[in-house]
Amino acid sequence: MGAIAEHFCENQMAEVVEKEKGGDGVRAVERALDILLAFGDSDRDLTVGELLKRVDLSRPTLYRLLYTLEQSGFVIAEGDPQRFRLGPAVGRLAWAWSSSLDVAALAQPVLRAIWEETGETVALFVPQGSVRICVAEMPSLQPLSFRRGVGYSEKIVRGASGRALLAWMNPSIEELASYCEGLDFEPKELAKKLASVRKLGYAVSRNELIAGAVAIAVPFFDHGGGVAGSIGVFGPSVRMDQDRIEEIAERLLSHAQSLSHLLGTPIDRTGRSVSG
Repeated sequence: MGAIAEHFCENQMAEVVEKEKGGDGVRAVERALDILLAFGDSDRDLTVGELLKRVDLSRPTLYRLLYTLEQSGFVIAEGDPQRFRLGPAVGRLAWAWSSSLDVAALAQPVLRAIWEETGETVALFVPQGSVRICVAEMPSLQPLSFRRGVGYSEKIVRGASGRALLAWMNPSIEELASYCEGLDFEPKELAKKLASVRKLGYAVSRNELIAGAVAIAVPFFDHGGGVAGSIGVFGPSVRMDQDRIEEIAERLLSHAQSLSHLLGTPIDRTGRSVSG
């Protein structure tokens, strides 16, 4: 038997296991998942007492499920008094999940919703070193519109879509200086712009890369809370007054939160994505 069974006397363990054999298997799975989900980002390990405060289980049932999870490698018991931490099986599942993610495909419903709501070109960018790359785009159907196409790349310091990424990457002044090499950007001035972007929650650019174009962009985040990419809306200045910019920004923030959630970003009790 594992460490958990040794800690929780074998006779008691056998009695609880026997009682559960004829029980509801689905309910047992739900309870086991509740235990795993009780571990938060900042929890290296938890005691039985701490777990009991987070899950609606009796102590014997908790021990039984911990024993089952330990046997499968989902938790590890260590120390005296015992503390429990997530095991290697959780890591294998996390790796399989993250390696199978296709952000562009996952974002399609989100991009389409924004496209339908705004009628403007919508694009998704991901960071790659000092540049950002467009990995998905839905062009506006309006006669006067702007588009760049999948595969388009640009310096990460340029344009709203780039600065929406950079603002949450927390670069140092030295890193900003390297990003600005060969460009008409002062690192300290750029740092002020990025601070403003973080305060607003979104970035805006006007006539920066294309004359007459306005871009609004927001970041989205991965399961670790790091910036994973940005979503931008692009349109002509004749359709983009300040009221419309703010309206589109609110829509983008809401949809970006949904995409972050799909990527596994933790959600706080207000329903907002917990991110940098």
